[in-house]
Amino acid sequence: MTATDVTGARTSEAAGVITGARDRIDALDDRIIGLIQERIAVSAVIQEARITSGGRRVNLSREMEILDHYRQALGRPGTSLALTLLELCRGRI
Repeated sequence: MTATDVTGARTSEAAGVITGARDRIDALDDRIIGLIQERIAVSAVIQEARITSGGRRVNLSREMEILDHYRQALGRPGTSLALTLLELCRGRI
């Protein structure tokens, strides 16, 4: 199988560009996953402190701030991304 077969490109030059860009995307995805894992850990610390102090596990006003932040930065899809992050960090409510 050739690089053009794997990438869908019609020239070897384009296949090279696509292969390099895909490698970069894979590296970015690895960094994003690591950051999400770090966010989950930090969120657990916050939840533990809140619960230990007698508070609720979730602070809905803070979650609304996060949703708005992502929506402003990324548009409507940002809201979906933020909801997914919140679910990963605090679980379903």
